[in-house]
Amino acid sequence: MNTIEKEILNLKSSLLKMFLLVEGQWEKGANAIINYDQDIAEEISSSENRINAQELKIDNDCENIIALHAPVAVDLRFILSTYKINHALEHIADIAESIAKYVADHDVAYDKQIVDETRLTEMLDVFNTMMDCLIEAFENEDPTIARKVFKKDKLINKINTDAHQIIINNIDKYDNNMLLYLLSSIRKIERAGDSLKKIGEEIIYHLEAKVIKHSEKKK
Repeated sequence: MNTIEKEILNLKSSLLKMFLLVEGQWEKGANAIINYDQDIAEEISSSENRINAQELKIDNDCENIIALHAPVAVDLRFILSTYKINHALEHIADIAESIAKYVADHDVAYDKQIVDETRLTEMLDVFNTMMDCLIEAFENEDPTIARKVFKKDKLINKINTDAHQIIINNIDKYDNNMLLYLLSSIRKIERAGDSLKKIGEEIIYHLEAKVIKHSEKKK
């Protein structure tokens, strides 16, 4: 194994760590929202520094590999994909902190009935499943698993669309401030789902290029 191969392997390990940090952030966020746990909501905010530090480390590693080794073809694709995935994950972590902020800052929980009607819990579960698929796809280099997120993203989009109308229909039944924050959280989860979809596309982009490279070597 040459130097660039070792550094790319280390980069993959660093990105996997980033995946796991962000996954943990989202699991805490879901727990804080569904169980209205203000302590967990505060913990999410304090964990953000670790994620920011990991993002910066990965960025620096990508830049150093490019500067020192001038990678080409599949190696360059991996580094560029890593850079994009890293920033998408940091954005997703920011959204997790944002949706937990309501819990941290307010003493009134989301009403359970409207949570059930808008399918917020289901939406969070689907999001976590998408994250699990991407971690497995990245770790095992399996584009088939990465493709599973596309169908799940469509489900998240549908829940988001349906929730808008449900909240409008209940505007006179619940506290309007609570409904606005709930709607905002649902929209943010939908945007985070879009980011996961883009991560899936980047994983597939890199892995399929790698397969083509190996196929050409065998000819």
